[in-house]
Amino acid sequence: MKILKVPCITLLLGLAWSVPATAGDVGIHVEFSDQEISIIRSYYRDHGSQDHGKGKAKGLKSLPPGIAKNLRRGKSLPPGIAKQTLPEGLLRKLAPPPHGYERIIVAGKILLVEIATQVIHDVLEDAILR
Repeated sequence: MKILKVPCITLLLGLAWSVPATAGDVGIHVEFSDQEISIIRSYYRDHGSQDHGKGKAKGLKSLPPGIAKNLRRGKSLPPGIAKQTLPEGLLRKLAPPPHGYERIIVAGKILLVEIATQVIHDVLEDAILR
């Protein structure tokens, strides 16, 4: 009987680990790693905002205060918000984001967003030099 319990527990644990995580799952915490933050800040320190064109580009525009305050962890991206992908040079330096997530630029902030739900999981502010 003990032999049967161990495989059953192993099977149940295996099933729990194979279920995809969603934003509402307890204990799921996806964020920028220290290494990613270092790479991103270093990239923008070396390149400034030149990859965004001259002056304030689309990704660096200010947002209305009501929308800007909602660009934080746990909140959904507002529909229709202007977002940009990270520059190609930076993307080449970073490992791909976790499956089901993307890194985007909105109003000068770099966000880690769950693609399916558009929930923000992490925000990196002040990385893009203005």
